Amino acid sequence: MARRAKHMASNAGDSSPEPGIKEINETWKGAIACLGVALLFLMTIGVLYWQVVEKPDTNWVLRGQVSGLVWDKKSLSFSFKSLSQDKTFAHIDARHLPVRGGAVLNNHCWFNTTRFCHTWDGVANLQVSLDTPNQSVAECYRVEWIPLNCQVALQDCFSMVNTSWYGGGSMRLQYWPINNANIDLQPFIISDLQDTPTGYGSVLERYFLGSTGVAVRVHQEVPLHVGIESRKQLCLGIPPNAEMQPLRYTICVSDSLRSAHQQFSTVIPVVQPDQPDTSILRLPHWRSQRDADIALKLEHNLKTFTRKLKLHRLGEGIMDLCEQSTLLLSNEVDETLQSQNRYRGLRQLRLSITLSPFTSIDSHHFQSTLQEGRENLWLGLPSAANGSQGPFLMKWKGKFAVKLNISNEEAQDWFIEQVHSLQKRLEVDYVNLEVGVGSPYMGQAQRHSCRLCGDDYINQFALLAEKLGNGTTVSAATRTAHLPVFVRMVPRQSDWSHAGLKGLIPSILHYSLLGYSFFIPDVIGGSLADGFLADEELFVRWMQIATFLPVMSFSTPPWVFGETWIVNMTRSCIHRHQTFVVPLLMKYATEWTSLGHPVFRPLWWVSPSDPNTFTINDEFLIGDEVLVAPVTESGKVHRDIYLPGNDFQWKDMNTAQVFEGGTLLREYPVALTEVAVFIRQKSKYMPAIAEIQQATAQA
Repeated sequence: MARRAKHMASNAGDSSPEPGIKEINETWKGAIACLGVALLFLMTIGVLYWQVVEKPDTNWVLRGQVSGLVWDKKSLSFSFKSLSQDKTFAHIDARHLPVRGGAVLNNHCWFNTTRFCHTWDGVANLQVSLDTPNQSVAECYRVEWIPLNCQVALQDCFSMVNTSWYGGGSMRLQYWPINNANIDLQPFIISDLQDTPTGYGSVLERYFLGSTGVAVRVHQEVPLHVGIESRKQLCLGIPPNAEMQPLRYTICVSDSLRSAHQQFSTVIPVVQPDQPDTSILRLPHWRSQRDADIALKLEHNLKTFTRKLKLHRLGEGIMDLCEQSTLLLSNEVDETLQSQNRYRGLRQLRLSITLSPFTSIDSHHFQSTLQEGRENLWLGLPSAANGSQGPFLMKWKGKFAVKLNISNEEAQDWFIEQVHSLQKRLEVDYVNLEVGVGSPYMGQAQRHSCRLCGDDYINQFALLAEKLGNGTTVSAATRTAHLPVFVRMVPRQSDWSHAGLKGLIPSILHYSLLGYSFFIPDVIGGSLADGFLADEELFVRWMQIATFLPVMSFSTPPWVFGETWIVNMTRSCIHRHQTFVVPLLMKYATEWTSLGHPVFRPLWWVSPSDPNTFTINDEFLIGDEVLVAPVTESGKVHRDIYLPGNDFQWKDMNTAQVFEGGTLLREYPVALTEVAVFIRQKSKYMPAIAEIQQATAQA
């Protein structure tokens, strides 16, 4: 036992491992350490490879509930996409960004899931805020680019690839959609299209609508420039400026372009629209082309014209007097005579006079205001000598004139008093106001007031027109679609081009989309012609469209063609307009005032998911129930007609034939004496639905 205990004690004292085992353990520790370093190295290589090679080209920078903003590092562009990325609402090329870069954009608005902020050093700051409207049919984003130096020209360009765009400003070559237009980037203000054929015309709003379900509104304080590269992109921008003004706009996306348009609250005016004097709808407008240099000659021409209207049984009407004719009559009227004694031969015609905010420096009105010390009635620039105001001279229709100081309430009251006095003396029912275009100080080194910058004068003059009464029309409008006044369309050429007849329906859709459903179209055949229109086919096809518009306006009387059938057809069109179209317009005018829906509608209004309707520019709807498909090509007695709405049926008013919606009628016959009109029938599924409802009720 003692020997055994001694042996065990000896073994217990020798507890360290053998040298071979210790060496093996140290080797394993080194191998594990090397393996960890290798794995770390491989992970680093993998991350770098993903960053350089495999990393996606795009990343989300802001997400809503159904959509979000995506950055593409290769093209340096943004896109608004659905979260599933199966739909791109808008692709935006930010042209002001530097060509270098391409990294992931980091949000500098930390811990804010509804706002994205990023800075491009020395160029611009970007802020995008997600609005959360009460309605769930659209999501809206507020975009703001802030330049970081005065040399930066901000410019966002919206792609036209797979997107049809509408809205903006009227044009000489009017297209629907505007994708085919080609206009250099320029100030987005109303201009005279005869002097500036590549500018923007009489109705203009900072609102654009895309067929993918995107709506864009540029904020009013932005000194906006707009350009269109045909079939490529729509560009919104601000040139370099010392004030470094930001580019701000709101963009809303929805599942269809109709819902995007309806959701965009800024399109429908905050103030509920008022209907203008609808008595103007029933009466055809006549415009004399005979110039007169004295009042007696003018009166003779008017009486002769009135007798011919009576001879051809063309009924009552409104005689539109140009500004020159208005001045002739106003200068010759003797207040001691009763006006009906001088104009008793004109009682079949009501008069519409034309006035403007311009007054010739040779006129009695201007001279008397100077004598009374009321120079503040006219726009003026401070003189360099003593800083006092002096009337600012400008040209109006070839003469030196001054312009009403629209920002002065005293000047507004004076102008209204002058108009009402003239209306009373001439027993005039209607007044047409030619406002002039653009800023009154365009091109001047000094500006009168920021209130008159851009199209502010036109906006304020339309507000002044409202005070004159509902029988007033204006030659241009912006931000005033809610006012109870008519707007005159821009003059059109007397031909079949997009500057003439072919651009008429695109103009109708453009005006109505922007909220101006009550407009007075240019005269039948176009007013940009020397003398009477000679093309009788153009006259007839133009008149067929005008029959379905708010007002039928003539400059070429139908009897000058020497064809009895044209006179008879004119009489028939006027009757159809008065008995069928006007009641229809009044019906949908109520919907316009209550809901803001346009009276004249594109085909996609009733079929917003049908791509076939996005580019149809020679058909239009009145409300949801009447489709008008006139001929706009010379020499044609057939045309293709697309009937929208797969669940609709359409009945031809001429033949009583009924066609299914979603059908293209190829080479449909439309004689020279006809216009294709279809009435929407009840849904073809209505009988089945009624049977189901009845069976359910019985059960």
